[in-house]
Amino acid sequence: MPELFPVWLSLRVALLATLLTLAGGLPLAWLLARQRFPGRDLVEAAVVLPLVLPPTVLGYYLLLLIASQGPVGRALGALGVELAFTWRAAVLAACVGSVALLVKAAQAGFESVDARLEQAARTLGRSEWGIFWSITLPLAWRSVVAGTVLAFCRALGDFGITLMVAGNIPGLTQTLPLAIYDHVQSNRMAEANALALLAVAGVTALLMGLGRLARLRF
Repeated sequence: MPELFPVWLSLRVALLATLLTLAGGLPLAWLLARQRFPGRDLVEAAVVLPLVLPPTVLGYYLLLLIASQGPVGRALGALGVELAFTWRAAVLAACVGSVALLVKAAQAGFESVDARLEQAARTLGRSEWGIFWSITLPLAWRSVVAGTVLAFCRALGDFGITLMVAGNIPGLTQTLPLAIYDHVQSNRMAEANALALLAVAGVTALLMGLGRLARLRF
């Protein structure tokens, strides 16, 4: 159904963005939690920056990178891949907007793990990779799950960055927040209210599930 396209697109974009955020955010969170290196403060500031900058500013600079004349856009264009004003740009926008929530939550979880347990595993000959999967991640899983859920919710609701880099093209890049905005602009309040209630119900269910999960004891 055409009227449900923004819902399915938002779910797909949020899911893909969350998976990409997990792939890049977990190693970064572990690095910030366990390593000291030159420029660490700058990296931490860069991670948090998307949370405090206006979305239009982020979207503008991201568009400069991925547009056809931008460095990333030219490189991808040479490979026959178009990024700006496609649904893939919406995924990128959602990643940029949500990565800080995952990284900071996971970092806090990793920092709460007793480093002596990891050191004991090293003395037994375990590799860093094995220590991460068998000790660090299992002990920090609540923080990682919390960050993942928050990142997904943030990706699902991204508006400003997505509008700048993916546009508001019905049937192509129009996500749920953009569709709600369009309905309000055209005074179609019933449709806007239906989509808004759907968004509120979905996010509320996710947050309630997260709360129940946090109370589990193993």
